Amino acid sequence: MEGKLIWWSPSPSWLMLSTLCLLLCAAQLQTSSATVAAAGTVPIPAGNVVPSAGVKLTSGKDEAMIDNGIIQLTLTNPGGFVRALKYQGVENVLETHEPDDFGGYFDVSWDHPGGEGKTEQVVGTKFTVITETEDQVELSFSSSWAASPKDLVPLNVDKRFIVQKGVSGFYWYVIVERLKGWPDVNMDQHRMVFRPKITMFKYMAVSDEIQKMMPAYKDRETGEKLAYPEAVLLTTAIEPEFKDQVDDKYQYSMEIKDHKLKGWISDDPKIGFWVISPSEEYIAGGPNKPELTCHCGPICLAMFTSVHYSGLDMVTEYRNGEPWKKVFGPVMVYLNSIVPSNDHAALWQDAKAQMEKEVQNWPYNFVASADYLPAAKRGSVSGQLLVDDKVLSPTPKEACTAYVGLALPGTTEVAFQFDVKGYQFWTQTDPKGNFVIKNVIPGDYNLYGWVPGVVGTFKHPDLITIQPAGNEVKLGPVTYKAPRNGPTLWEIGIPDRSAAEFFVPDPDPKFVNKFFVDKPNDKYRQYGLWLRYPELYPKSDLVFDIGVSNYSKDWFFAHVLRRTRNKYICKNTFLCQLPL
Repeated sequence: MEGKLIWWSPSPSWLMLSTLCLLLCAAQLQTSSATVAAAGTVPIPAGNVVPSAGVKLTSGKDEAMIDNGIIQLTLTNPGGFVRALKYQGVENVLETHEPDDFGGYFDVSWDHPGGEGKTEQVVGTKFTVITETEDQVELSFSSSWAASPKDLVPLNVDKRFIVQKGVSGFYWYVIVERLKGWPDVNMDQHRMVFRPKITMFKYMAVSDEIQKMMPAYKDRETGEKLAYPEAVLLTTAIEPEFKDQVDDKYQYSMEIKDHKLKGWISDDPKIGFWVISPSEEYIAGGPNKPELTCHCGPICLAMFTSVHYSGLDMVTEYRNGEPWKKVFGPVMVYLNSIVPSNDHAALWQDAKAQMEKEVQNWPYNFVASADYLPAAKRGSVSGQLLVDDKVLSPTPKEACTAYVGLALPGTTEVAFQFDVKGYQFWTQTDPKGNFVIKNVIPGDYNLYGWVPGVVGTFKHPDLITIQPAGNEVKLGPVTYKAPRNGPTLWEIGIPDRSAAEFFVPDPDPKFVNKFFVDKPNDKYRQYGLWLRYPELYPKSDLVFDIGVSNYSKDWFFAHVLRRTRNKYICKNTFLCQLPL
């Protein structure tokens, strides 16, 4: 069959995008996650638990300090900000400049409908000792909206910190709650922010492949701001290697499924600072949503909800007094120092081994809050996913390495992508299509999924309920009928939620991050690739000739705007105002 597919210039209603959302399809390019491997070194501390003194708590008028002989965590009282973290003789491995800037904090970006948006660092107003034994201390720093000024986010927030005997780090989780009848609100973002010490931590690692020395934050302050504030051309640099390069925090985003470990390394002294997210159940958007990790500052993030790469569909909206409650975390902050191999690779490998232990221990059995459920109060869902696609096989075929997950009930097959209020639980099928989704919090769910190489997304027609005491739901064979009316005549690309197979142009030499130059799988991360489209196709949009064109060479990886001689092809969108 002969034919042509014409690349068309969309109407303005299609183009209500932000510049950053252009990376949405790009961010699906295949990248290797931080695959867990044996540490192969003798750490100090050795993995998770080492001999140490018991845990001691000292609390005063304006701070609470927990010391286990390995780390010493100091928190403001009753605010619940991380003031200091002592390790290996360093009094504070965090950057703290009071009263406004602390080494660690939880914040919420929010607004009342129609009002001005703000980002609020949540301040605790009540300090409570939850657990105090030789083996563990758990502290609470809570705030009640009913007793707070009404210009604060309408949430009850309980920030919980845990330090255990022999553990080289601490755990942090946050319980957020809206009560019935509270005012309407939009919440764009919930996150934890960590600020390692500027003078120490200069080497960043967010995956096996993305590990590098980073420019100084002062380089950004003197640089040239580009199309959005996060992207800066470093016109001067303390370290010459970074001069005339672009620094942009979005270049280091990872998909949520690859988001468990990220951090920074200090070379003097040799110390690793790591943020470990052992589960994705409390992170919104599903396994393929890209999310921020670490960036120049130095900054390290634990993201829970955000509009990154998705836009307003990911805003958490509450209307008509809707109640809500959710536990974010626990997240672990892990510190390490390896002897005798105090190099970057040894620290990274040890942190990966620690991450593996945290994943295996999830859900934790030491969390005091009744809102965080241990394994005994959770359930599981098992089954076998089959694909009914007569072109691939005359009979239903096992769905190998398919993604299968539980999320809040939705009206469409992709509702999980926009679920920001509930928990999500995902796994992959084995070669026979079998799956077991473990440790599911009680509630009602839909079962979603997709199969690499098969068009469409699966949604089980029945509601799946996990009982309050936890139960095992055995679905048996579940068949996904692919949306097909006949054999495939032609297709562009591969249905695998990735844009890896399409054409990614070289960046403009003026806007290069040299780290990604020789990394073809990460080429899409370069700044300004949307500007290359009108340069490559100055007179007309793409034409794909069926049977002639090759999508790896002839099909641009992102759907972007093209500018005419004097104006953009759209009106009144953020992108139309970008400089070329």
